Amino acid sequence: MNEGLLKQQLLQLVQQVAVNEGLNITAIPNVFCYKVSRTQITMPAVYEPCLCIIVQGRKNVLLGADMLSYGELEFLVASVDLPILGTVVEASEPQPYYVIQINIDVRLLSELLLQMEHLAVANRKAESGLFIGQVDPQMGDSLMRLLTLMQVPDDIPVLGESLVREMHYRMLRSNYGKEIAQISLKGTPTQRISVAIQKLRRDYDQTVTIEELAAMAGMSVSSFHAHFKAVTNMSPLQFQKSVRLVEARSLMIAQHLDAASTAYEVGYESPSQFSREYARMFGSPPARDIARIRL
Repeated sequence: MNEGLLKQQLLQLVQQVAVNEGLNITAIPNVFCYKVSRTQITMPAVYEPCLCIIVQGRKNVLLGADMLSYGELEFLVASVDLPILGTVVEASEPQPYYVIQINIDVRLLSELLLQMEHLAVANRKAESGLFIGQVDPQMGDSLMRLLTLMQVPDDIPVLGESLVREMHYRMLRSNYGKEIAQISLKGTPTQRISVAIQKLRRDYDQTVTIEELAAMAGMSVSSFHAHFKAVTNMSPLQFQKSVRLVEARSLMIAQHLDAASTAYEVGYESPSQFSREYARMFGSPPARDIARIRL
């Protein structure tokens, strides 16, 4: 099947699922669809491990200092939790941005690797936690059957898990399969760094030393720092700061908190330092930034 026909068929299917603007929760666990009808200001998020496939439109993602861009029939894989700034750069009312997101289940990857021994090879060095690849005909066919299943709700309890498993298999069969496999192979640098990332993600409002994180990963401080930067493109301190600021923005939008209260809530001791770092990351002080978003 050529790319044009594949896109047309996927677009017809996703339009029936992503009927609402923004997030559309599907009946299949851990599968979501997004629809965006206009280009957006840059929005931060902490991506959990996931596969995102764009059916229509284009998005830029900023991880640390690196900007990546992906578009139609391309996929993005975040193999660990990552604080990312994302901007939809191609979308309109006539041609909305559509993306399908499938959260990664490490248990499924581990089960599949038992039958894919050529991929179950541990890398000695940690790899970047963010990949962009091309949807091949096989992944496209699996995705079409997953979207088609959503039109038959009675079949989802029986077939849903197997099709999500198939999508995990397609990830492992992609050009980045060996790198994606690292998160489910116990003892690899990537897997050990992911343990520390989960600690920073969960306890973002607490003070954690790099020595504690390195011990958790079973590495020396210098080795931990190098591997952490390879995976996340930032230092542990920068990572925690980014997570805190993303969470702060969400709190101010959802709970209408002021900047000072939010600063203490996410672990800052100084509201003025919080405001400075917030403005550096988002381009405006907290109050002005949140007012702009609400407008």
